[in-house]
Amino acid sequence: MTETSLLGLAGKRALVFGGGQGMGESTAILLARAGCDVAVLDVVAERAESVAASVEKLGRRGVPVVGDVLDPSGIAALVKQTEKELGGIDAMVSIVGAAVFGPLFDMTPEVFDQQINLNLRYFFFAARETARSMIDRGEPGTIVGIASVDGQRASPMRGVYGAAKAGLISLVQTMAVEWAPHHIRVNAIAPGHIVTPRLYDTPQRAEGYSNSLIPMRARGTTDDIGKAALFLSSDLSRYVTGITLDVDGGLLAQNLFPVGLPAANLENTRP
Repeated sequence: MTETSLLGLAGKRALVFGGGQGMGESTAILLARAGCDVAVLDVVAERAESVAASVEKLGRRGVPVVGDVLDPSGIAALVKQTEKELGGIDAMVSIVGAAVFGPLFDMTPEVFDQQINLNLRYFFFAARETARSMIDRGEPGTIVGIASVDGQRASPMRGVYGAAKAGLISLVQTMAVEWAPHHIRVNAIAPGHIVTPRLYDTPQRAEGYSNSLIPMRARGTTDDIGKAALFLSSDLSRYVTGITLDVDGGLLAQNLFPVGLPAANLENTRP
């Protein structure tokens, strides 16, 4: 049995939200290598076009889709555009999100809303519109969202982000149950310390990512997340739905703060 037949993705059509860089780019490329045509959705046209071109070089159809997923009124149009371009959607992976660092006392209503929208709210609408598309076609499908280790334990200095990711994990479980009769599987991936383009964009992130805090003594790569997404999108996970797959080098298996921030930073959490 070949690799592509084992995965069962040859000829399938995939939509990757946030597919223009980092974990999204790795996911799009791996899905293409497995035989999928891929719609690469990103807010930056150049990024979407670049990854779509890479998909084409692998012999699969790559379609750039440009849009802002934070506008729920536009998500339906983005899904319909993908349907029109690819003829349908068999697999969707949603990789959009970012954390704002700071103690809870510093979280303004504006920052709170932004974190919930970026890490939870958009996923609800993206997944729901994709599921509707699958149900209307009467064919099975898979949906994968990106959670975080921060959604499963205390998340000091990024508490609203952690709360949003905890909400995503709960949503995934409910979606999996409600949509199972339609043969739609819904799962999540919880990355740990992954090397991405944004890894060192703030001093807090640079300080918080230490290999010594990870049992495997190494940070993960974007391909590690892409491979997990490939697994959850493929026939290898045919009987798997409603789970959150931790891809964290063993981080959650130990009793440490998920972000690995030194205790001294917690001095800043006073009102």
